[in-house]
Amino acid sequence: MDNQKRLEIIESSSKQVSRGIFFSTIIIVTSFLPVFLLTGQEGKLFHPLAWTKSFILIIDAILAVTLAPVLISFFLKGKFKTEDQNPLNRFLERVYSPMLHWVMRWRKTTIAINVLALLVSIPLVMSLGTEFMPPLNEGSILFMPVAQPDVSNTEMKRILQVQDKIIKQVPEVLSVLGKAGRASSATDNSPINMIETIILLKPRDQWRAGMTKAGLIEEMNGKLQIPGVVNGWTQPIINRINMLSTGIRTDVGVKVYGQNLNTINDVANQVNAALKGVPGVEDLYVEPVTGGKYLEIDMNRPELARYGLTVDQVNEVVESAIGGAPIASTVEGRRRFAINVRLAQDYRNSLADIKRIPIQTASYGPVPLSAVTTIRYAEGPPMISSENAQLRGAVLFNVRGRDLGSTVDAAMQKLQSLESKLPQGYYLEWSGQYENLISSQRTLKLILPLVLVVIFGALYFAFHSVREAFMSLITIPFALIGGAYMVYFYGVNLSVAVAVGFIALFGLAVETGVIMVIYLNDAMQKLVALKGNSRETITKEDLQEAVFHGAAKRLRPKLMTVSVSLFGLVPVLWATGTGSDVMLPIVLPMIGGVFTSATHILLVTPLIFLYTKEYELRKFGKIDVLEVSH
Repeated sequence: MDNQKRLEIIESSSKQVSRGIFFSTIIIVTSFLPVFLLTGQEGKLFHPLAWTKSFILIIDAILAVTLAPVLISFFLKGKFKTEDQNPLNRFLERVYSPMLHWVMRWRKTTIAINVLALLVSIPLVMSLGTEFMPPLNEGSILFMPVAQPDVSNTEMKRILQVQDKIIKQVPEVLSVLGKAGRASSATDNSPINMIETIILLKPRDQWRAGMTKAGLIEEMNGKLQIPGVVNGWTQPIINRINMLSTGIRTDVGVKVYGQNLNTINDVANQVNAALKGVPGVEDLYVEPVTGGKYLEIDMNRPELARYGLTVDQVNEVVESAIGGAPIASTVEGRRRFAINVRLAQDYRNSLADIKRIPIQTASYGPVPLSAVTTIRYAEGPPMISSENAQLRGAVLFNVRGRDLGSTVDAAMQKLQSLESKLPQGYYLEWSGQYENLISSQRTLKLILPLVLVVIFGALYFAFHSVREAFMSLITIPFALIGGAYMVYFYGVNLSVAVAVGFIALFGLAVETGVIMVIYLNDAMQKLVALKGNSRETITKEDLQEAVFHGAAKRLRPKLMTVSVSLFGLVPVLWATGTGSDVMLPIVLPMIGGVFTSATHILLVTPLIFLYTKEYELRKFGKIDVLEVSH
């Protein structure tokens, strides 16, 4: 074969497939574009993936019609062999051909099997649990116990030391560091009764056999049952995200809104009692809005007048004796520190000692503070929280051993009767990760139909035929079969990550379908060129033979398309380390869907194509042949 003839063959072959390859690549890009509509946490997580995939595939689409034919002309030289001479191709055809013949013979049975598999996958999907995002294993644990709001500093220090000692005795724990109260920061409003303990774990290969992270939490939770302390378990990063995005430091929170703190506290305790025993609800805790202890000092004005004292004079003594008064400052290098003076702790650590604090008068000498004031302890709110110009309390809990969606649904049913009995002006609101779950579900209900519309539009521009576009689009439901089975048998809950995996699957499934439709139309072109386009010259047997040739004789490029996708995805199933638990829910529907969509495309798409051409020939007297090349 001379060089000119070789270039002509390369040119014609490139023209035949370039349009389909270009549009199939564009379809994958456009099917992923709606991911950009995701907002919040899910948007920040998946936007980089969408940008990377889109840019790569756009360049790929351009190179497929420009650089690829040029490279082929440079490197595709020498003695060529036919596909029949390839042993692997011959083996695949020997396996595929009898299956395709059987499908064409048992048409209704084939379609019934596919429809049945699709119907079975629906209850499987409906039975799956739901969650906002798959939990990311951060490699560490955040232990957040909460004591009563009136606990003393000394007692909190003792509890913290006891807890750290118990945690450090667990073999899988590398180190533990806890703090009580808030740091020296205006952004950390933690009260003194809340502890945050970060537990760093040893590498997984140093753990006891069969031990899991959930097992570790259960074991430590059992050892840390201290009276008056409610345990809470989470992870450092997700805890900060929850607190910043929703104001709730646990997985789920029931916010109680109203105008009176005592009534809010009563309602919160009723919610807490109703949620006890709900499967999946763990670390249940009522955020205290009452119960804080305050030292009240009321002025006795007649006695103040008797001793010739003013309110300001008494306030200054109280401030300097108990709180501390700045008297000077010191400079150390570039740092400046205030010097405060107050009474030593032994002279102010009880009500009797405070009552004896002396106040100097002008005429009567020193008199005790109790002579001119009434001093007592009183209860009040340990911390006041407000949202939307209303006071707020909260009932907090984590979800373990069950999916987030069904746990909250069961909890909502428990609270239905309570919500109808709330005082006027008081209401409940679900927050935390559930708030993000509802928001993402609302967005996905908009995104998924939009993906299908976008893919259908791209298919129409590729084929200029609604029928051919629909034939390629119909592979999507059958791709969902494998994706649903894969997600179900791996025990993965439905989440935004799974939805993104299905969105990516749509493009992959349609890509293989486009290639099949191109070769089937190419076979129809050859049939029309050979026998003309009329029902007097074309028989049903001719159509079957042409469809069989278009499907079986071009098996290798279709299998290569499927194999490339699988080779890139399957290794994720064995991936370990940080991030693998988020990638797995994305990849599972893609792997399962590629398998079932490939089966559907190789067996059912030729059958539907044959049905379509037989219908066209019977009704119109000719078949509609699409131009599959430029």
